Amino acid sequence: MSIQTAEELEKLRGIGKIVRLALDKMTASVRSGITTAELDEIGVHVLAAHGAEAAPRKVYGFPGGVCISVNDEAVHGVPGSRVLRDGDLVKLDLVAAKDGFFADAAVTVPVGRVSTRAEALARCAEAAFWKAMKVARVGFRTSHIGREVEREARRQGFNVIPELGGHGVGRTIHEEPPVPNFHDRCSRASLLKGLVLAVEPIITSGKGRAVLSADGWTIRTADGTLSAHYEHTIVITNGAPLLLTA
Repeated sequence: MSIQTAEELEKLRGIGKIVRLALDKMTASVRSGITTAELDEIGVHVLAAHGAEAAPRKVYGFPGGVCISVNDEAVHGVPGSRVLRDGDLVKLDLVAAKDGFFADAAVTVPVGRVSTRAEALARCAEAAFWKAMKVARVGFRTSHIGREVEREARRQGFNVIPELGGHGVGRTIHEEPPVPNFHDRCSRASLLKGLVLAVEPIITSGKGRAVLSADGWTIRTADGTLSAHYEHTIVITNGAPLLLTA
């Protein structure tokens, strides 16, 4: 969506803050021995306490509230009986809705002590996001965001997963335009003032190919390598973007 009024911006700020609260609570609860279903329950409880609801279930019938992906699972992991263990890398991807407005954010959280490679991968996903923020403003295109994400991932020795990227957001989960995580010369949507986007570097320590799991939801790396994910909902301005979920 593109923000037209101060009221729309205020409502988006509101759901963005709720998403942040839920993610922070879930992040603080990550530990060895907890199940992904228990983490999901924590996130959904925070949303409900603030009058919001989990959007993937509402829009797509996703069998959970929060997408929770572990290790080689890149996105859309289904919460369940899986128990987190020391050394795991867990991705918490939360989209929520309130009063007809949506916000989306994700973090990668280490469980206990993780490998040096896993730690570097998680840091790289976040670094790629901040590199992209330098061109997430009026006068650039979605392809420029992808270019910066891919450059940073490769600079640090990692790869993007080309099939996975960001998107417009605001009135539902996925809106136009798509926001690639690589320099896609066909992705030429202009970044106009007021445009609301979910920018989300999703990177891997492997070759960057993805496959769909048997559950029909979870997307994992084809070679079984680790992945990391970092995301915020932003609003395009003439200068630095507004981060609604920060």
